Amino acid sequence: MSQISNISLVLTVIGDDRPGLVEQLATAISQHQGNWLESSMSHLSGKFAGIVCISIADTQLDALKATLAGLSGLRITSEVSELAETKTGNRRLKLSLVGHDRIGIVREVSQVLARHSINVEDLSTHTASAPMSADILFHATAELTASPTLDARALTSDLESLSNDLMVDITLDETIRN
Repeated sequence: MSQISNISLVLTVIGDDRPGLVEQLATAISQHQGNWLESSMSHLSGKFAGIVCISIADTQLDALKATLAGLSGLRITSEVSELAETKTGNRRLKLSLVGHDRIGIVREVSQVLARHSINVEDLSTHTASAPMSADILFHATAELTASPTLDARALTSDLESLSNDLMVDITLDETIRN
């Protein structure tokens, strides 16, 4: 008797936004006994875009992929992933940024984070009109992880320098997340 093992499957989904897309995807997954673990989905410029992590029996993988390929109006890619273990002892940080919108903000902030070996676990951005003016403001929030040996003073100094150059407000807080 062969043993059935579950695998972690990460799906990326994109298509023209319309009602029922999430239900269509969820139905296909559940029909193959897939367990929806986590996801992030958004409406972006008329498109539905999402990423979903599911757990599924390895014996159901090919059938699920065939079903997903047949869903109309969605382009879905999948990748089997090893379940990543969260390293205990990692420092968890939250970064918030607000400033006048301009090209290159994300690139410049991410360069500072990369220089300090900081991993971006979650990043959300949007633009909005500034109160009391017609200026467009760029907003970003990020959940980050870093090694326990992170030099917080050097990181803060680099972010403050960048904040002055970009004329944005950047806050960095250490958080406790479970």
